[in-house]
Amino acid sequence: MPAKKRTAPKKSSHAKGAPRALWKGAISFGLVHVPVALYPATRDHGVDFDWLDKRSMDPVGYKRINKRTGREVSKEHIAKGVDTGGGNYVLLGDDEIGKAYPTTTRTIEIESFVPAQGIPFIYMDRPYYLAPIDRGAKVYALLREALLKSQRVGVARVVIQTREHLAMLIPSGAGLVLNLLRWSEDIRPWSALELPPEGARKAGISGKELQMAERLIEEMADDFEPGQYHDAFTERIEELVKRKAAAGKARPVTESQEEESAPEESNVVDLTQLLQRSLRQGKGAAKSSTKAAGKTSTKAAAKTSTKRASKRSATGTAARKKAPPRKSKAAEQERRAA
Repeated sequence: MPAKKRTAPKKSSHAKGAPRALWKGAISFGLVHVPVALYPATRDHGVDFDWLDKRSMDPVGYKRINKRTGREVSKEHIAKGVDTGGGNYVLLGDDEIGKAYPTTTRTIEIESFVPAQGIPFIYMDRPYYLAPIDRGAKVYALLREALLKSQRVGVARVVIQTREHLAMLIPSGAGLVLNLLRWSEDIRPWSALELPPEGARKAGISGKELQMAERLIEEMADDFEPGQYHDAFTERIEELVKRKAAAGKARPVTESQEEESAPEESNVVDLTQLLQRSLRQGKGAAKSSTKAAGKTSTKAAAKTSTKRASKRSATGTAARKKAPPRKSKAAEQERRAA
């Protein structure tokens, strides 16, 4: 039987190591809009173990299995249910769920500016980088410098894919970081844990014990250098993979990759005029203008989304005919991010 012909993966148009923008839109505060692109600030460095059929080196997917009968369930027979307690579920249709999704916009809408140290670290979830686009460098720099000087961060709302997130906008070096925040409902209360009472005396700690602990902390004090900490497990696995690959034990697998879309454009703003109008008209007028801008952005985003969906559908159909289905790493990264 002749060997199966395998296709070489397509080369990305992006430079090696360059991140892919998740979306392009604008930061909005008052009447000012800062055109930006949103990029992932983190990456999964661990080893990605894909499932493969070792006889043919074909990717292995996941089956939908009925947990009671053990039989495979076809997609059309699967419904989404929410547990209401006591083993009872309420079934929801895709149209019902779709109506609950937030309106898709391309705006990071700042609602307030709070002290930089005013948000507890436990609320911080996932960071993203923001970079200026479409000649928005000056207004981007203005917002960054104003935040640094005021020692405040912006609290904002942003929709990524179909989920609305609370986030904070933080100046960091030459850039701005958008750090998604957990909702207050996602934070468990301390009351669920048994903790010692606050205060050394109430916790039964003597003055001498506290002094010794402080001295030990002082002796071990140092500046944080992220590069000196390493993931030993990942390094060992990567070394093992290199040795086996060098010994000729690597085997090819057919891959398919999605084509990347062209960047979008946005309008240039008159910065001084917008700042003056924001200060004159006050908070109420600014919010009204922000909502109007959001509606315009929503219409533009809907048109762009329709074009992209059509393109992805055509590309995805062609790719499925050529090779077995396999997770897109870019899509998986966006799913985890959201």
